[in-house]
Amino acid sequence: MQFCRYEKKGHVAYITITRPEVLNALHAPANEELSKAWDVFAADDDAWVAVFTGEGNRAFSAGNDLKFTAEMSRLPTEEQPKLAMPATGFGGLTSRFDLFKPIIARVNGFALGGGLEMALACDIIVAADHAEVGLPEPRRGLIAGAMGVHRLPRQLPQKAAMGYMLTGRHIPVQRAYELGLVNEVVPLADLDAAVESWVEDILRCAPLSVRATKEAAMRGLAFPLDEAGRQRYEWEGRRRKSEDAIEGPRAFAEKREPNWQGR
Repeated sequence: MQFCRYEKKGHVAYITITRPEVLNALHAPANEELSKAWDVFAADDDAWVAVFTGEGNRAFSAGNDLKFTAEMSRLPTEEQPKLAMPATGFGGLTSRFDLFKPIIARVNGFALGGGLEMALACDIIVAADHAEVGLPEPRRGLIAGAMGVHRLPRQLPQKAAMGYMLTGRHIPVQRAYELGLVNEVVPLADLDAAVESWVEDILRCAPLSVRATKEAAMRGLAFPLDEAGRQRYEWEGRRRKSEDAIEGPRAFAEKREPNWQGR
């Protein structure tokens, strides 16, 4: 891969955008590569959690590579490449609604536009204290169409979300933490340790229980509370029949750490 890196250590996948020279902004080829990387993670039953970040210390991702877009638009129509967005969305992630493994966004700097939209599609955001986030698309004649206009009002109080979206203002990361958008803010030097702490706590849990929890929580939001409780969730069905559903109570009774198998 030229524009991203996929690494796996134990049960953890690390997906990194490798375009620091443009603040990890994404153009069409980068979107395609990231979509394939997320496909690999989704298909690997031995990969239980993912950490998503950008290379360098300046940016998680500055979103869409507008310079690339502008350059392509200057070409004669017949020479312009077909730049279709993957069906899985910006970064191969923002429209991926069937991935119930946990994803941690390691926000190491700017997360703007599509960069924030990718972080919003993750389950946990851990950020360096110099980071800034925001959806400045209206300042460029655009909208946060990679689900940002829909996710931000669901993850912030409505007035706060609208205030930032309608002005394109950046959100200082400490304010994002106060509003509940970010889970933890630490100095850059402590960012990796903070992320690994979250990873370790997730890995202490049964992987099928984690997936069942994420699926029920996210899909249940589409229903009134009573109906959400009556729905059938695929991963909860798998968890109930799994070896881990036996191992958890047994390990507790035997006063030992459980040996999760993910099956």
